[in-house]
Amino acid sequence: MKELMDSIQVSKTLKRISHEIIERHSSLDRVVLMGIKTKGTPIAKMIGAYIEEFTGKAVPIYEIDITAYRDDDKKQASDRLHAEAEQKEVILVDDVLFTGRSARAALDAVLDIGRASRIELAVLIDRGHRELPIRADYVGKNLPTALDEIIYFDTQALKVYIKNKG
Repeated sequence: MKELMDSIQVSKTLKRISHEIIERHSSLDRVVLMGIKTKGTPIAKMIGAYIEEFTGKAVPIYEIDITAYRDDDKKQASDRLHAEAEQKEVILVDDVLFTGRSARAALDAVLDIGRASRIELAVLIDRGHRELPIRADYVGKNLPTALDEIIYFDTQALKVYIKNKG
């Protein structure tokens, strides 16, 4: 396993994404962050903390479970999402954007709870290989990878690693 980003690089990247979110939204009053369970949630919490640090304004943060919305592995979701999306500017947050299927499932989950005025996507890593026409609005780092590689975000150490499958 090879380290791609250390905790300092991850922190700087998430601070930059936070600044981009602040710059693109004239007001944060209707902005909500929804971390895609499980790796997107800690990233959403960090972005939310940086936004509050930079602006003094706290934005709501929710965890969104997309299990029941996946098209490749249908399972029951653990809980119905209890979040406010109606007429909100929802920013979905995840660690890695790969095929786009998780992002599509998250879109379905958000649409199931209300009609957001806008839905955006923020990711720490965009590794390419899209199967769906989805792109992130906020990208920490573009890391083109081979299909037999895995990007792993360690939520405890705040580091990003790459390894080969198998």
